[in-house]
Amino acid sequence: MLASDLLSNEYSVFNATYIKAVENKTVLQGLNDGLLQLIKFIKNVPSEKLEYRYTEGKWTIKDIVLHMIDTERIFAYRALRISRGDKTPLPGFEENDYVPFAFANNRSVESLLEEFENVRKATISFFENLNDEQLLFLGTASNTTISVRAIGFIITGHQNHHLKVIEQRYL
Repeated sequence: MLASDLLSNEYSVFNATYIKAVENKTVLQGLNDGLLQLIKFIKNVPSEKLEYRYTEGKWTIKDIVLHMIDTERIFAYRALRISRGDKTPLPGFEENDYVPFAFANNRSVESLLEEFENVRKATISFFENLNDEQLLFLGTASNTTISVRAIGFIITGHQNHHLKVIEQRYL
């Protein structure tokens, strides 16, 4: 199943941007390819650019990497709850509130990449063990309906989005 196979009731208009950022891959292909892609990409960023801000108040590349880690954790948690039949509406989160308290710029790029790899491998393992029925389960997050399979694509599309931003504005 590809991102283009998702139905319009499986994700919000806001998340459509991330869904569209996924090429013709399955959820697992996107997650697996994204793991290697991000690590290779960030390792090739010049060290002086890792804490660069293209304008005042913007995140650094290290901030972006940790933001992707935090977001993946939150979305994987949502997928877990929904895939287990939990009908509790899940709250949204304000990404801009997380970054100042994450202290990404106090960390080495190696530690960020190690954490990303650990989180992504856990996400992959989780999605590998879902059956077709669980992938179709719908739940509520951020006051909108979302499917488990859409969450997998959103994680990949979110990463693709941020790598494109880094290429365009930081390098």
